[in-house]
Amino acid sequence: MPSLSSRANRGWWDGNADDYQAEHGAFLRDAGFVWCPEGVDEADARLLGEVSGRDVLEIGCGAAQCARWLVTRGARVAAFDLSRGQLLHSRRIDEETGVRVPAVQADAESLPFAAESFDVACSAYGALPFVADPAAVLREVRRVLRPGGLFVFSVSHPIRWAFPDDPGPRGLTSDRSYFDRSPYEERDEHGTLTYAEHHRTMGDWVGLLAASGLAITGLLEPEWPEGHDRVWGGWSPLRGRHLPGTAIFSCARI
Repeated sequence: MPSLSSRANRGWWDGNADDYQAEHGAFLRDAGFVWCPEGVDEADARLLGEVSGRDVLEIGCGAAQCARWLVTRGARVAAFDLSRGQLLHSRRIDEETGVRVPAVQADAESLPFAAESFDVACSAYGALPFVADPAAVLREVRRVLRPGGLFVFSVSHPIRWAFPDDPGPRGLTSDRSYFDRSPYEERDEHGTLTYAEHHRTMGDWVGLLAASGLAITGLLEPEWPEGHDRVWGGWSPLRGRHLPGTAIFSCARI
């Protein structure tokens, strides 16, 4: 059964998919692989290496912009997302661009793919920040990867949780403990959970990856680039000059 977080986030993303794509779609591009609000582009970063001819899974694909870019690079791609609303945008972009991605609706804690099906798995802010049980997701990722397979994923940098989610000066002063793992939650007037985002420290992520049988091979903390003035929620040029906003983990299946 889906967790409370999964049920809440599925509803939230279904209700907000249109606004999200309207606000961020141009930045993400219909067939572009942008790892984070800092604008790290896979075309330049090449964190996944050569993907042509490889089987690649995108985890928490949204409208599958990243997966679509991978298709244009010759990869054999599958993708999934929790939200039907986001997948409807994926289908729309498929039709508009003629670049089609096989995408299904699924929960990252229980992947609908056979063991050792993929050479590479990737996730650009997909699923992992929003699940209650990241260990289950990582176990599933390892299960579907072939031996030596690569998994690269981006999440909010853990240090951000010690600061207000504010792109302005207020967001530069810590107002809570970095070690407080309480999730960020939104609830309706009846107290029903409608959105959840979960905090793990850097040490938590390292421990989770090690326990799942994935070896960390790299960690990128992108600096805010000169000339990039786009604000995305709590990410901004002001904060980005002082604090890392994203952590991108590269891992290999042991």
